[in-house]
Amino acid sequence: MQKVTIGIDIGGTGTKFGLVNMEGKVLFHDKIDTADYKKFDEYIDALSTKIKTTMAGHLADHELIGIGVGAPNGNYFTGTVSYAPNLPWKGVLPISDSLTEKFGVPTVVSNDANAAAVGEHVFGGAKKMKDFIMVTLGTGLGSGFVSNGQLVIGHDALAGEMGHIAVKYGRGRSCKCGKKGCLETYVSATGINRTIFKLLVDSHEDSVFRGVTFNELTTKEISQAADNGDKIAIEAFRYTGKVLGAKLADMVTIFNPEAIFLFGGLSQAGDHIFKPTIRYMEKNLMKIYKDKVQVLPSELGSQGAPIIGAASLVWSKLKS
Repeated sequence: MQKVTIGIDIGGTGTKFGLVNMEGKVLFHDKIDTADYKKFDEYIDALSTKIKTTMAGHLADHELIGIGVGAPNGNYFTGTVSYAPNLPWKGVLPISDSLTEKFGVPTVVSNDANAAAVGEHVFGGAKKMKDFIMVTLGTGLGSGFVSNGQLVIGHDALAGEMGHIAVKYGRGRSCKCGKKGCLETYVSATGINRTIFKLLVDSHEDSVFRGVTFNELTTKEISQAADNGDKIAIEAFRYTGKVLGAKLADMVTIFNPEAIFLFGGLSQAGDHIFKPTIRYMEKNLMKIYKDKVQVLPSELGSQGAPIIGAASLVWSKLKS
């Protein structure tokens, strides 16, 4: 009987889950709406029921050995999610204990960026690497650091919050964390939207984005506009890459990684984001680091990556 894990990716609007085998293949996947449940217990009951119902046929033919959960503010040590700003429930949520009680198998919890880093290490392009950085470019900016083959977790499981290092100290764009000038306010899906609108205000260039509202704008549309030569879109990517590249240069100085992987919606823009990021990273590196660090797209694939990343937390823990 083949061993499998369940990967669960908890987001503010939706929760994705799937059954993942030892080769990193998603055998089955589904989702529920996170925001439909006002109480955490109701959410756990609904999620567990949905998993058991939709996966009943698959689980009958496989041995379930554990559950991995990627969630904002997920704590690897305590198995909890603590005060996540974009989830509907407040306080400290006992994710691990709740799911272990429902399924009778161990549950491993971490934040979503750490889960992506572990997934890349176990199943993706970092299989043969001991030192690399994963940067997730979604609504915000997350990051996971692997050093000497081990995920860097930190004393309180809060290490690697690269999205909240400062681009501008004490000033600049307001962040939901309460600070100003955080990296994710410049480099993320919402960050590049903010850049687009600043450029529209500061420029008289024609652009397809004039007349578009902030909430209507998507990273895919910005990328398509850049493909079509829209100068505002091209400049937005250049500026975003400039900011990201400079901060990656700082991370290279601290961690000396073999590679940096970019994942998430913004990374799907391809050369529009990769070329300026690499150019400005190299520009800001000390000479001893130049031309030694690869900046690569994640090999997990965009659709199943959150599930694979979460499930890989179990495989990684079993190996350690």
